[in-house]
Amino acid sequence: MKRIIIILAILLAHAAMGSSQPRDASDAPASAKPLVGHPGTVDAGVPSWGLGPFVRDEGADFIRTNPHSVFKCPVRKKDVHWEDQAILCAAAVVKNDKVYIFYRAEDSTLSQPAAGKYHWGTSRIGIATSEDGRHFQRYPDPVLYPAEDEMKDSEWPGGCQDPRVVETRDGIFVMTYTAYDGKFPRLAIATSTDLFHWKKQGLAFRQQLDGRFCRDFRSKSGSIVCKREGDRFIAEKINGKYWMYFGEFGISLASSKTLVNWEIALDKKGEQPLLVAPMRKGEPWFDQETTESGSQAFITGDGIFMIYDGMAPQRPDLALTGKIWSAGQILFDLKDLTKVIGRTDRDFFHPEKDYEKQNVTKGAGGANNVTFISNLIYFGGKWRFYYGCADSRVACAVSTK
Repeated sequence: MKRIIIILAILLAHAAMGSSQPRDASDAPASAKPLVGHPGTVDAGVPSWGLGPFVRDEGADFIRTNPHSVFKCPVRKKDVHWEDQAILCAAAVVKNDKVYIFYRAEDSTLSQPAAGKYHWGTSRIGIATSEDGRHFQRYPDPVLYPAEDEMKDSEWPGGCQDPRVVETRDGIFVMTYTAYDGKFPRLAIATSTDLFHWKKQGLAFRQQLDGRFCRDFRSKSGSIVCKREGDRFIAEKINGKYWMYFGEFGISLASSKTLVNWEIALDKKGEQPLLVAPMRKGEPWFDQETTESGSQAFITGDGIFMIYDGMAPQRPDLALTGKIWSAGQILFDLKDLTKVIGRTDRDFFHPEKDYEKQNVTKGAGGANNVTFISNLIYFGGKWRFYYGCADSRVACAVSTK
């Protein structure tokens, strides 16, 4: 009898331990919405055609603000502390077994601390390199910034923001970035052969409809469609053209023969950009108020895959209020790039850590509760992305699957 009691006690203790573990996606209640698209099991918000799960690489370097770095601004004609106010997001590529990070840094030149006034500053793109994908060497000067050039009217005073970088088959790197004049964000293109020296190629949509989409029109977050070959993501033509997903209040599509001049796919009236992945309004969607292109898009055996960023005004499921930025995954049809064949109903990555929930900068636009992804690399047999945390720093997440 005593032996039976002991066995029962052990079984009860084991059951109690099991009930305290995090609930797996397979334990989701019957009322939970399934993933849209191809059938498959859910693994921390990741469908069968997706990537992940990703975990935070706690031992990797953060890229934080630096109050000591000084750069002579060619517009202000004086030294500025170009990365002293905020670090917001990043692009990433691999070249010759080395990781290159291009991060958006913001100065505080438009702020007036003595008067208690803080504003978005001027953004510039800095660079950092790594031999292992985890520990970085930063460089003292930005590699892309506003100057006295043909892009000044589009880039000043807001600057050069939110880069994404891919490669061409002949070794030229193409950066999409946001040129911000303080009123309208406009998608722009720059190219480089060495990743340190960039040539601005102008606004992406300047030739379409006599420049209509370069005037009072918001465009940003250009994710060019690629093919992965090892650790390289190479821009790939489909039906004789390059393609790019872009946009923040819903995702649209554009094409190009050159990777420099782009043409937006328009609606049936030929007036407005065609929305291929709109925002999904109301609860429980994580992308209610923003659905924005994230990483580069690339071809897989299932279609065209891309990580995208979403924002919701509140997330009761996470016990978070205010604007919450998280990330989902989406799959487009390779035969019809306007057709969504898979889209996660739930995010796969969202704010959890204090440094993702609490903005520690003084910029007026700086937000709490942000995990913002705008890159993806395959390096050393692992998938990695470098994500913006609460508009304050860049951190790393990794997956071996």
